[in-house]
Amino acid sequence: MALRKELLKSIWYAFTALDVEKSGKVSKSQLKSWLSAVFSSLVSGGRSKAPGHWNQGTLRDRSRVLSHNLYTVLHIPHDPVALEEHFRDDDDGPVSSQGYMPYLNKYILDKVEEGAFVKEHFDELCWTLTAKKNYRVDSNGNSMLSNEDAFRLWCLFNFLSEDKYPLIMVPDEVEYLLKKVLSSMSLEVGLGELEELLAQEAQAAQTTGGLSVWQFLELFNSGRCLRGVGRDTLSMAIHEVYQELIQDVLKQGYLWKRGHLRRNWAERWFQLQPSSLCYFGSEECKEKRGTIPLDAQCCVEVLPDREGKRCMFCVKTASRTYEMSASDTRQRQEWTAAIQTAIRLQAEGKMSLHKDLKQKRREQREQRERRRAAKEEELLRLQQLQEEKERKLQELELLQEAQRQAECLLQEEEERRRSQHRELQQALEGQLRQAEQARASMQAEMELKKEEAARQRQRIQELEEMQQRLEEALHLEVKARRDEEAVRLAQTRLLEEEEEKLKQLLQLKEEQERYIERAQQEKQELQQEMALQSRSLQQAQLQLEEVRQNRQRADEDVEAAQQKLRQASTNVKHWNVQMNRLMHPIEPGDKRPTTSSSFTGFQPHLLARRDSSLKRLTRWGSQGNRTPSPSSSEQQKSLNGGDEAPISASTPQEDKLDPAPEN
Repeated sequence: MALRKELLKSIWYAFTALDVEKSGKVSKSQLKSWLSAVFSSLVSGGRSKAPGHWNQGTLRDRSRVLSHNLYTVLHIPHDPVALEEHFRDDDDGPVSSQGYMPYLNKYILDKVEEGAFVKEHFDELCWTLTAKKNYRVDSNGNSMLSNEDAFRLWCLFNFLSEDKYPLIMVPDEVEYLLKKVLSSMSLEVGLGELEELLAQEAQAAQTTGGLSVWQFLELFNSGRCLRGVGRDTLSMAIHEVYQELIQDVLKQGYLWKRGHLRRNWAERWFQLQPSSLCYFGSEECKEKRGTIPLDAQCCVEVLPDREGKRCMFCVKTASRTYEMSASDTRQRQEWTAAIQTAIRLQAEGKMSLHKDLKQKRREQREQRERRRAAKEEELLRLQQLQEEKERKLQELELLQEAQRQAECLLQEEEERRRSQHRELQQALEGQLRQAEQARASMQAEMELKKEEAARQRQRIQELEEMQQRLEEALHLEVKARRDEEAVRLAQTRLLEEEEEKLKQLLQLKEEQERYIERAQQEKQELQQEMALQSRSLQQAQLQLEEVRQNRQRADEDVEAAQQKLRQASTNVKHWNVQMNRLMHPIEPGDKRPTTSSSFTGFQPHLLARRDSSLKRLTRWGSQGNRTPSPSSSEQQKSLNGGDEAPISASTPQEDKLDPAPEN
């Protein structure tokens, strides 16, 4: 899959180079022989220049020729029947990159075998096709890059570019490659300087995603990042980076090697790759003297100095041990570390160090992008949560305001009820004072009656006055009963209103609980506000409990008033008994009539009936909030006079109990 992606990058440049009109499509032409000649020169090792009639003809036939050359350079058996079958349309029909890809995948890339062809020759073919159209060299000779250096930078760009089309190199990879090239020339550049340079390039190209290969080559040709180095130094640095990244040369340089048979020491040019350590007669790498295969079982060890050689180390393989000597300790350390890296790659099953590093850098960029996207998403989500929280707080404030209004209404209602209770209490106290005054006056009258027993008429008149006062007291008592009933009705209404308020508070509590449940599911951070609302509800319940206690105290006050009324009734009964005892004339020589009283207007049986009515009323008041029985109305009617029969002056039982004295 990695090889297919690398091949597709080079083929994409070659295919787009065939599109002279930049329409995204390729039409037929008779350039097959011309491209075949170009390819033949590439296979033979030469690098021919494209002829001057490049823009002649149409581009469908160029696709055929490109496919034919790809067959040859990739060492794939050519299938002209499949090629003609795929492009059997009319000669003038266009071929887009999407139309060419199925044939490329099926008949070319699926048959490619790694190691069966020379990748550099394949890249040279694609570079020759695309450079003629896109790469412009300064005609005055001011370019810093030769054609070979430009080709190597093009290969490095393809190696480090993203797998997206059109191909670009992200700023991180551009910075990495620039640092590689500059470090090969022993130059250092600051991070800020590189960022400023890349920003200028991106601004000049009006892109933000990265640089194209032609912008990248123009960056080197302009010399803005080279600090005045020569072309030869730049070429050597590019060649070194090309060998390291493309040809997987981990390290190269001169070492002394000890022979296996003759055991003599000879200086050789070593070149380390992940799978082998090759050594040549010179650094031109034309005469290969041998290869040391590397695998997971190999190891490298440092040896002590001996036989006049210093900085020695050895590479142990399964079949042989190779002894070598470096120029200094630093070189020995670098070589041993590089060989250990190659052995580690073999153990991990990896064929290229820089491909692995490139993949790691890409994964790191993707992780940074994911983290950035996640951070942006988290910020957006936090912003939404903040807005939702503000909305919830507004709703909560509205609820709290409604609750405060309800509490104010409840307080107003409580104040009104308290004022009514105070007024009722004051009225009851006035009635009690009047009853006490009536009782005091009645007692005074009784004392006067005892003192003035001799004067019967005056006594009868006083009794009539007392009777009148008693009737007024009874009227006051009845009125007090009626007022008490009105108070009880008012209390009943207050209780109903309190129950309604309690229901409203319970509904509000249920709404608050539902709101708390929703808020807890959305965000646990709202629990503190919900706790505040719960405490507000508890305060409302405490206030309701206080209202209930006030109502209970009012009931106790009413019960105390009833107790006073019952005491007054008892006193009235006592007065009636005293009056019955005073009914007898006390003058000597007078006889008590047997059938009727000699005093007009005196009705003792009416007093007795009133006494019994008072007892029943007292019993009814002690039973609480019971409704009066039908007999109560009759009793009230009898108390009011009604249409009752006249009361006799005395009864036979009274005559028997209290006979008149004889002379």
